[in-house]
Amino acid sequence: MLVTSKDLFKKAQQGKFAIPAPNFIDVDWLKWHVEVAEELELPLILALAESHIGDSISLEDAAMIGKKYAENAKVPVVLHLDHGITPVVIKKAVDLGFSSVMIDASQDDFALNVKKTKEIVAYAHARGVVVEAEIGHVGSGENYENHQLTESEYTTVDDACRFVEATGVDSLAISIGTAHGMYKGVPEINFDRLREIAAAIDTPLVLHGGSSSGDENLNRCALNGITKINIFSDFLNAAMNEIQEQKPDHYLKVKTSAKAGVQKCLRHYYAVFATKK
Repeated sequence: MLVTSKDLFKKAQQGKFAIPAPNFIDVDWLKWHVEVAEELELPLILALAESHIGDSISLEDAAMIGKKYAENAKVPVVLHLDHGITPVVIKKAVDLGFSSVMIDASQDDFALNVKKTKEIVAYAHARGVVVEAEIGHVGSGENYENHQLTESEYTTVDDACRFVEATGVDSLAISIGTAHGMYKGVPEINFDRLREIAAAIDTPLVLHGGSSSGDENLNRCALNGITKINIFSDFLNAAMNEIQEQKPDHYLKVKTSAKAGVQKCLRHYYAVFATKK
């Protein structure tokens, strides 16, 4: 069934678990994720990043097909626009039937982030759609073995409190040490900051940059206040690992191997995140 994340996040907060938000880059990935969720009888957040809209999938196709699979699913499914940068695109996603959208103005200063977020919140809430925003900034990891973090800014408790009060946002992505992309080493997560923010606000907290963050880190995040964790790069790696292991000799077998890798990865993260019904 197609749902918003509002009730799912309440259950996650109460039950101390997180729900995976796997990115999909085409229709195949969308279907593969739903299959695993139904197999495990667990909720799912289908996430399409604005940056992935293009030749492989259009926003219109993602909405049409995503709604079809979500509505027909035996489990709750959120259709979410991830890392929305362009207000026109975000509002179009709302109009097309996405049940959740993210406005990512985290690279702007605090005041402008609030202004942009309030605009999207007003538009989406009037149409029954929930909104995620980000405060602080999750940059790109390069080499955690040398403790390098590119363009990241940790979220402060004060900023988180002021931001949710000013915007009325439904969920908040915070920066506590993870990074987007593929990198060496395992990040050091600031769990004290996570607990402080979780204690200070009731708004559900979400985590970006879950890939490569380490199972122990992500499990602790899920148990300590994070309700949603984004995963993308690890699916790419899992698909390639399976292809290299199986050595398929034609295109259809390549897709079969990729599917096996992606689905194995999602099953793994459902367990790591301690996801419950």
